Order: sequence, then structure tokens, then C-alpha cells
Amino acid sequence: MSNETKKGVEIENRLIEFASRILDLTDSLPQKPTAKHMGGQIMRSGTSPALNYGEARAAESRADFVHKLKIRLKELRETHIALRIIKKQKWTSDAQLEPILDECNQLNAIFVASLKKMSS
Repeated sequence: MSNETKKGVEIENRLIEFASRILDLTDSLPQKPTAKHMGGQIMRSGTSPALNYGEARAAESRADFVHKLKIRLKELRETHIALRIIKKQKWTSDAQLEPILDECNQLNAIFVASLKKMSS
């Protein structure tokens, strides 16, 4: 397995783990309308990067790959803001939320660095 393939598998596994943690977080939110709304939003944006990663890895061109990478980055940024809203509303403990926020930041940084590398 090439180094590039290993990195791809590692990122895919991190995205899957992140999506799983987002689903667990969504299940733990209060059952009031406002929390349900935010839960649905974060469930979509927080699982989308994992679901779309395989599609990006099978991109038809470099431009297609970059486009799909930008979409994943947008979804992660949306998720980060939703996590901050959930934190502000105090709908879950910091112990549950902080590691998810940290991983979201790390994944954002990885994709930003990848985009920069591909642009140079």
C-alpha cells in the first residue's frame, strides 16, 4: 500500500469516527424543538464529509478532486459552527463536546493544508 493510499485510509477512518461521534452527540441532545433542529443540521453536515470522501477519492480529475475537497471543507466548517451553537446552548457537557470540536478543527486544518498544497 502506497503512502498516499495509507493517508487516504487514515483520513477516511477519522471521518467515519467523526461522523459516528456526531451521531452519538445528536442522540444525546434534548428532545425540544430547537435542539432537534440543530441536531438534524449537525447530523447532515457532520456525516457528509465521511460519506463523500470515497467519491472524492474516485474523482475524475484533479479539478474534480479539489472541488469535492472544498465541499467537504464547507461541511466541516458548518459543523464547527453548529457545535459552537450547541455549546452555547449548553445542551451537552463540555466533556462530550470538546473532543468533537477539537477533531473538527483538526480535520478542517488537514483539508485546508491539502487545498493549499494542491494550489501550489
